[in-house]
Amino acid sequence: MAATFQGMTAHRQESNCECHWGSAEELALLKTPDVPLDDDLLRRTYWTTDWHYPGPLLRRILPQLTQSLVAGRVEPMAGMESLGLLFTAGRWQEWPTGQQDALREFVDAWWLHVLVEPDAKVPAHEALTLLAEATTKLAPWLAIWAELLVDAVARRRLVTAVDEWMDDLLGDALPWSSWHNEDTWCPTLSLWVLRHAPAVLREHDASIELHDYIRLLVLPYADRWDR
Repeated sequence: MAATFQGMTAHRQESNCECHWGSAEELALLKTPDVPLDDDLLRRTYWTTDWHYPGPLLRRILPQLTQSLVAGRVEPMAGMESLGLLFTAGRWQEWPTGQQDALREFVDAWWLHVLVEPDAKVPAHEALTLLAEATTKLAPWLAIWAELLVDAVARRRLVTAVDEWMDDLLGDALPWSSWHNEDTWCPTLSLWVLRHAPAVLREHDASIELHDYIRLLVLPYADRWDR
């Protein structure tokens, strides 16, 4: 990422409110290539959703942003979906091929890291939110997770994720505020949980309540509340 996006800067006409974002000096740093940003400036930059030229801005911060993701230092304003919005606004899938390939290589490697490395800093359910929103696809990331459920760490990640998701899934709601395909992603995620979670939950002695939630999820929406 550092090699591919070396020399990138924010658009020369980029601007933002000094009262709500930061100073003119800080904005000038975004227009200066390869100058490290402190954590606070980086955070305010990826928090902000009203950039005029989000593509160049995202390319400018990507080397540091991806390092921060791996280190678990990224703190989105309202969940990982808010960071995914920056990727969507940046239209990265229209970038030059080499830049697209570098970003795809990173997200593929990071997803594997999150799923199977015991010391991964970002929970899998949070990483999934970002990847789905940034790439506008959910099923491929779930398919990779399913393939890796032979790994003990990936199975533990699933237990944690199901615990986080179930309240929303029982209400036929996606567990995050999607900018894309909430109506289709919710049933996709529910079916995936029903297919893969029961055996893993039994293996990890999950709570009786969580097992009950899985049984309720099988039922039509209206019948869940009668039970």
